[in-house]
Amino acid sequence: MLGKLMHLGFDALLISAFLAGVKRTTGLTPALSQVPNKDVRQLLRSYLELGEYVFDFAVVVCGRSNSFERRR
Repeated sequence: MLGKLMHLGFDALLISAFLAGVKRTTGLTPALSQVPNKDVRQLLRSYLELGEYVFDFAVVVCGRSNSFERRR
């Protein structure tokens, strides 16, 4: 049970990080203004902010690794 819960949490984190990457590269973001409940809207906003934090962390880790190179 705990393993499945952790798996679902990790999957949710990956989806949030993916959405952060989409936001950074294209500017597209979910339309949270269409969510009628303000508490759910705030929860989704926090969820997306967590994804941006994870995305930024992954960029820093990969940027410091010798296995990746920056091409412009």
